[in-house]
Amino acid sequence: MFDKEQLTEKELVDLKELSKTAKGDIITMTTLSGSGHPGGSMSSLDVYLVLFAYANLSGEGRDRIVVSHGHTSPGVYASLARLGHMPVDEVIAFFRKAGSPFEGHVVKGIPFIDWSTGNLGQGLSAGCGFAIASKIRKDGSHVYVLMGDGEQQKGQISEARRFAKKYGLSNITVVVDCNGLQISGSIASVMPQNIIENYLSDGWDVIEVNGHDHNEVYRALKEARSAKNPTCIIARTIMGNGVPFMENKEKYHGSPLNEKEYKEAVAVLGVEDGIDRYREVRKGAPTFKGAYEEPAMTIDAGVPFSYANEDKIDNRTAFGKALKDMADRNIGKGQAVCAFDCDLASSVKTGDFAKAYPGYFFQAGIQEHNAATISGALSTTGILTFFADFGVFGIDETYNQHRLNDINRSNLKLMLTHVGLDVGPDGKTHQCVDYIGLAGSLYRFKVIVPCDPNQTDRAVRYAAQQEGNFLVAMGRNRWPVILDGGGKPVYGDGYVFEYGRMDIFGEGQAGAIITYGGMLAKALQIQEGLRKKGVSVVVVNMPCVREIDAAAMEKIMKVPVIVTYEDHNVHTGIAPFLAQHLLKSGYKGRMESFGAKTYGTSGDTEEVLKLEGLDVESMTEAFLKL
Repeated sequence: MFDKEQLTEKELVDLKELSKTAKGDIITMTTLSGSGHPGGSMSSLDVYLVLFAYANLSGEGRDRIVVSHGHTSPGVYASLARLGHMPVDEVIAFFRKAGSPFEGHVVKGIPFIDWSTGNLGQGLSAGCGFAIASKIRKDGSHVYVLMGDGEQQKGQISEARRFAKKYGLSNITVVVDCNGLQISGSIASVMPQNIIENYLSDGWDVIEVNGHDHNEVYRALKEARSAKNPTCIIARTIMGNGVPFMENKEKYHGSPLNEKEYKEAVAVLGVEDGIDRYREVRKGAPTFKGAYEEPAMTIDAGVPFSYANEDKIDNRTAFGKALKDMADRNIGKGQAVCAFDCDLASSVKTGDFAKAYPGYFFQAGIQEHNAATISGALSTTGILTFFADFGVFGIDETYNQHRLNDINRSNLKLMLTHVGLDVGPDGKTHQCVDYIGLAGSLYRFKVIVPCDPNQTDRAVRYAAQQEGNFLVAMGRNRWPVILDGGGKPVYGDGYVFEYGRMDIFGEGQAGAIITYGGMLAKALQIQEGLRKKGVSVVVVNMPCVREIDAAAMEKIMKVPVIVTYEDHNVHTGIAPFLAQHLLKSGYKGRMESFGAKTYGTSGDTEEVLKLEGLDVESMTEAFLKL
């Protein structure tokens, strides 16, 4: 574990031999699969060999490794296999074969790989998440983020550098493979950049080494472990290193060798030409299986707060109070709770948490992409993690980051405010009317849109206790507490949130209105207005907008008209999902959908809803026409 000043002569000889053999593995697996990135894998290989050989990769407080330029997977696989962590023959034979764990870009589940990558520019943010977990637990873990030089063009890396410096993440080391080439040519011609100056200007330490000199790489990695600042090691390397006709040729960044080139390369390296043998092995299936590390959480969700209308509590504030209460019950008692904000603490109501627990609150500034990835990575470590933001920033702007979070089996609690048309007068740029459709495209995200502060409190506590990603959405304005016929809060004392449950309000034969969130109170007003005109309808609250409650739907299947009512994009909200269910169930009546048909305008929420024909009066008339 970098416990000596430098490597011995024998170690250097062994590493040099391993490097030559692993390069043969790289060109064999990429030629066999007919795809892959041999050139960059060969330039990064020597760093991988030293890191995997000498980092602390086992036990509590083990080091964390993120390979941000995930296309160099052949180098990762060859290094791990030749160091004895995976079967060599399977790594080579089953590279990029469907169903194999040896995918084209590195994935979580491969030994010592803590993050699936492929989207360049996100690895350092993920590394920051792991570094935070280590700091909170004081476990001595060091985080290594391996990156490419062309990748440094991505803006999210700048966000992560600033964050790491701000929060003193000296337990993170970046190694940049500087071979000077990317797919389209030299990095200088594709997009000029000042990599060293950028890291220095953001307060990082920088060490330059020959990336093919194992001793230099070792000493730099050792020095970085004791640095007072986060450290970037610039590893000067050669694309296609070790095979002269491949060296410094961008062609081999993402192109495998043909048969003639392959034979020439293995001859130069002096390694086995085993491609015919591996073709036969490839006809079978791998026995090696990847393994996920799924840390358990033990959450004390507390006792829900109950609110009345006179409390004048909005959903955002109910979330903030629940967050602070859960922190009181868990922090310092074996379960850490962290919250991330992007310069909106007063609006998303994380301020009370921040004041009480400054060591667990992370103000990422106006850096939403970075915050989304850091919080996602942190959530995989057994720390309860909340990321609170406006809807348009928290998911619209960061969809790709949440997609990678989802791929990495994160456990993120994404709290979105200012959703739908309920954002105040900010206008269309801030109206998040597509969050259901976006989250619905992610396989492990569940979406809850509570209707009032009582249901919000309970939904937040529920999400905190469950595994997987949850999106809890809230508008800007204060929505009324939903009351029963006796004036008692429906979702107050005695109510237990059940994921997927749909609640039916009233009785009616003329039709049903299915809705959620702040529109429920309006739907109940529509119901009352129709009752006065002699038309009886039921109202259904569907807070879990991607889940069907079959029992509840069965009760309303006999009504002649079912209407969906939402301030979400009418094409991607609950309407298509419910229509599919009704079609499969053989519903014989008529279905109509009311929602946002285009980008809204700027104005008070009530004015915006009226222009969209979604106000109570317009909807009452529309239902009568049906």
